[in-house]
Amino acid sequence: MNSVILMASSFRRGGLLGMAFMMLGTLPGCDSRDQAVGKNKKDWAQPVVMESVDWKPRQVRIEAVGTSRAARSVTLFPEVTGEVVEVTLKAGDRVKAGQTIVQLDDRDQRLAVELARVELRDAERRYGRYQRTRESGSVTESALDDARSAVERARINLNRAEVALDYRSIDAPFDGHIGITDIDPGAQVDPSTEITTIDDRSNLLVSFQVPELFLGQITEGQAIAVSTWASGSPQHQGEVLEIDSRVNPQTRTFTVRAQVDNAEDRLRPGMSFRITLDLAAGRYPVVPEVALQWGNDGAYVWAVDGGTVSRVPVTVVQRLQGRILVESDALPEGMSVVTEGTQRMREGLPVASIAGL
Repeated sequence: MNSVILMASSFRRGGLLGMAFMMLGTLPGCDSRDQAVGKNKKDWAQPVVMESVDWKPRQVRIEAVGTSRAARSVTLFPEVTGEVVEVTLKAGDRVKAGQTIVQLDDRDQRLAVELARVELRDAERRYGRYQRTRESGSVTESALDDARSAVERARINLNRAEVALDYRSIDAPFDGHIGITDIDPGAQVDPSTEITTIDDRSNLLVSFQVPELFLGQITEGQAIAVSTWASGSPQHQGEVLEIDSRVNPQTRTFTVRAQVDNAEDRLRPGMSFRITLDLAAGRYPVVPEVALQWGNDGAYVWAVDGGTVSRVPVTVVQRLQGRILVESDALPEGMSVVTEGTQRMREGLPVASIAGL
């Protein structure tokens, strides 16, 4: 019994030693095979789909509420006190520059103009007669000078009479549309009486507020879109006309004024509008959305440089349709990023571009 146990123990020790020697004997052969396989893996490029990186500006959309006024707008007041004898136009009518809107009683002023013309003709005849008799010595230089001055005074009096006559008619200073008036023939008006308004609404000036963050990014001539608050309202195009020179310290905004074409006369001064302004702020790399990967330390892409891939951390700036603007200094324009096959990527892996997977 004891001899059997000793033989079994010896066999176990011998078997273990034999197996150990066999494993040691096979180790050199395994190392050489692993090195060959590693060499083959190094020479073999992983097939992937790549796409080049573009650089584009970041699109920022500003939306604001704007208030409009006519390109030219005026409230008319009479220059003098008088009685209204005629109102030639009504609210909504289109008026031409110089066209009379309200006429005051001007009979006295017309007579004053006629009298001034008669006095001027008399002064001119007297002066002419003195000039013709000057050579005979019957008229002194002093008398001739007085006659010349009389002509000038008479001409000035005529001009003043014509100005007083012009004040009796209230005319349009520019082309536009007449507003509502409460003046009727027979009414007495004075320089404080509001006659009516005139608006040149062929173009509207729309003012809106922009946060100071965008100061310097808006320029004159930049395009804007304007629409009313009505459902389904069409957009009207305009352009930035003026930019205020200061920032409001209470609101931290600055005023921008834009000009909107209203040739079809669909808009009215005083309306409020929804303003849309698109800005281009800086330039950033653009990568396909499928190329963006996420890890514990944030977003990254697999960039291809010299036939091998490297992991490049990025910061998402803006999402577009199917593409993403990212911030990274390691993605120059033209560099390729992996879009398909990203699951098999690791640092330094050789890759080859194919049309698709």
